[in-house]
Amino acid sequence: MPVVVHGRLPGALGAGEDDRISYAEDIKAAMAEHIASRVDEDGRFHLVDDETGERLTLRFVKIHDPVREFEDRRYFACTDFAVEGAPEQLYDLDFWLVPEGDRLKVVEERVHKEPRKAPIFGWYKYPRYTFVDDEVRLLYPEEREAAAARERAGEGSDL
Repeated sequence: MPVVVHGRLPGALGAGEDDRISYAEDIKAAMAEHIASRVDEDGRFHLVDDETGERLTLRFVKIHDPVREFEDRRYFACTDFAVEGAPEQLYDLDFWLVPEGDRLKVVEERVHKEPRKAPIFGWYKYPRYTFVDDEVRLLYPEEREAAAARERAGEGSDL
């Protein structure tokens, strides 16, 4: 039996504006469609990092459970993508979706966690933000501002 995500999708045939139940499978299907539309002929997903401007070449790994719905009828899915040629280096990408007709459409892609290497633990996913009451809250703003200042000064970024 499918898992119901709180809320409804509009646009179902013969249904009123809020009569169609949204399932986790709907969100995952929309995500699979979006990712398939964004990969190149070799299966690589290309994304410009919204913080560093770096062009990333990634391979899809998985969609995390659970997917979510926010109160304002936005849906959310968290995913893992591996760096091309370095499967131990994972990016956690977040995707926001909104209802469009009888389907869900991805309207935002964002790097949530980036791969970092610790001397003892190896590769891990370093978070850039968290969620508080369904709102994005940046983590470590002082570190990020200092890195941005170094980048502007031509010293390079360590993020």
